[in-house]
Amino acid sequence: MNQEKVIVIDFGGQYNQLVARRVRECNVYCEIYSYRTEIEKIKAMNPKGIILTGGPNSCYEEGAPTYSRELFEIGVPVLGLCYGAELMMHVLGGEVARASVREYGKTEVLVDKPSSIFRNVSEKTICWMSHFDYISKVADGFEITAHTADCPVAAAENKEKNLYAIQFHPEVLHTPEGTKMLYNFVRGICDCAGTWKMDSFVENSIREIREKVGTGKVLCALSGGVDSSVAAVMLAKAIGNQLICVFVDHGLLRKNEGDEVEEVFGPNGPYELSFVCVNAQERFYNKLAGVTEPEKKRKIIGEEFIRVFEEEAQKIGKVDFLVQGTIYPDVVESGLGGESTVIKSHHNVGGLPDYVDFQEIIEPLRDLFKDEVRKAGVELGIPEKLVNRQPFPGPGLGIRIIGEVTAEKVKIVQDADAIYREEIEKAGLSQSIGQYFAALTNMRSVGVMGDERTYDYAVALRAVNTVDFMTAEAAEIPYQVLQKVMSRIINEVKGVNRVMYDLTSKPPGTIEFE
Repeated sequence: MNQEKVIVIDFGGQYNQLVARRVRECNVYCEIYSYRTEIEKIKAMNPKGIILTGGPNSCYEEGAPTYSRELFEIGVPVLGLCYGAELMMHVLGGEVARASVREYGKTEVLVDKPSSIFRNVSEKTICWMSHFDYISKVADGFEITAHTADCPVAAAENKEKNLYAIQFHPEVLHTPEGTKMLYNFVRGICDCAGTWKMDSFVENSIREIREKVGTGKVLCALSGGVDSSVAAVMLAKAIGNQLICVFVDHGLLRKNEGDEVEEVFGPNGPYELSFVCVNAQERFYNKLAGVTEPEKKRKIIGEEFIRVFEEEAQKIGKVDFLVQGTIYPDVVESGLGGESTVIKSHHNVGGLPDYVDFQEIIEPLRDLFKDEVRKAGVELGIPEKLVNRQPFPGPGLGIRIIGEVTAEKVKIVQDADAIYREEIEKAGLSQSIGQYFAALTNMRSVGVMGDERTYDYAVALRAVNTVDFMTAEAAEIPYQVLQKVMSRIINEVKGVNRVMYDLTSKPPGTIEFE
């Protein structure tokens, strides 16, 4: 990415991806790095600005994540958020202490004096607080620019050195004017021109792929989901008939999805791609037999994907490159970016085996968030119906089935999910919900059907609204729709006698069950 760049330094905060996402909304390219990244590497990237994330620690405790004073002296604007603000003060000679009153949730912040950060922001603005500690004394050269009823330093700045500290989280949607503040930092204080645009990304990516591949052959792992579909079309535009798309039906797809994928990307589809379909259902079921631990399931699915592709490559002849639809959240959640704990291994990142029989893996979407992938798809001319389809994880229904995966359980989930999606569409709700699906719990319960005792599975319905898939809230589906879905699933899906609706937000849950 030869763009002007803002760097996010991660101290283990849960919102690190959101910070980067908000910066990109300002048309400024942004990447996440761990606080362990050496200062020389930071300097070499020549960032236009640096943002320090929140984190769960107290900066004054021994062993807490920290950074050297030199970070604040390289002449680049620095913005500290929550823990990042406290760390800035601690390192530069201010004082941080345990607060007598913890602030958590929406809080009114009072802006005390004009500040570049608060340009066009209301004097009284609602912000999302989440902290036990507080800045009890600002470092020399700083002045306080905002406070709350319980927090004397909600924001402070050293204008001369372009150092800014904010105790709250401007990156979350719960801070309505937070995007303005981040815009003021990256476009105003950092003086970024805002050249990060999707049309130029697509154009540059196609050129770079063409140069990298040369005359080589490329195998694309096509799942039919949004990410791999966009990657496939991008590669097709770059190298034409040098690309072979391999679609692996691992038996963990949604109902009729294999046929739908072949209809779009197969020989009679609109893209004229070289397409190979591999039926590997039994192979995957055998590998997953008896496995219940979520991370182990993900890794088995990831490795088996690669092995199937390697075998197909040998049939085709010499294949130099493997293409995957990896996106930036996959990288960060798999623990390969930033400092956050591994949340879940994605089959195409943390789920890869140590050895792969390809010259190189090409991941053209690796630096994009989900909504950026959709924008790239539109730029590539992919119909919006395909670009905006419901997200589907690479491991498929394997992570929507709690416990062991079997062919019987897969059929239950497929049928229940198909009914759920059909009723959501009938009710006209499909465009207003970010993601919705049915999952199979590992719980069996007693029921009564036709005057007889049953002991069958419980299906859980999930529906969330989200802007960026980093955070999410449960969608409010009309009760009548849920009742209809429940009735149809229990009557039409063999092996189910109970249907539940999941109200959990992200965090603390994830959107997928495993």
